[in-house]
Amino acid sequence: MKGRKLKTAAQQIAEGDPSKRGVHKLDGMQEAEPKATRGLPECPKHLKGLARKAWRFWARELEGMSLDCRPDSMMLEGACVSYQTYVELYGLIETQGKLVAKKERNPNTGQMDVVDVRPHPALHIRDRALMQMRAFCSEFGFSPVSRARLFVERREADGDDLLALLTQPRERKQLPPETIQ
Repeated sequence: MKGRKLKTAAQQIAEGDPSKRGVHKLDGMQEAEPKATRGLPECPKHLKGLARKAWRFWARELEGMSLDCRPDSMMLEGACVSYQTYVELYGLIETQGKLVAKKERNPNTGQMDVVDVRPHPALHIRDRALMQMRAFCSEFGFSPVSRARLFVERREADGDDLLALLTQPRERKQLPPETIQ
């Protein structure tokens, strides 16, 4: 079943509880969410060339976004391999062309004649690698749309930052009993 991706409890709290579940229930859900160990391992030794460069680049970006978690290392590895596959096949297709001619020997003339023109077989593999890389990158927040969907807890700023005050969820204040009638 496809549909919208679920939002974390922290994201729902930051949005002011749009589902009206209740702050205490959302707090409980947030506490129950599994927490992954921070920090990616070193780049796997079998990654070479472009895949290794992609690992280093994306690992730094994930660390900067505070999204570098150990369990995600295999997903990141898959994104790096898909990126390398895409770039290599893109170069191959650029040199060989997007179409491949099938030739057969003409029995009458003995010459090779083109009998069929088909798309290059690497086109499908290249496009599939791009789709896989996009899926991985979407999960990690490496596209503008996926970054907009991500919720990352911000560190508290020093001092009274007006923007931070205006964007935080409102706290409910209870009135003294004598004012309620």
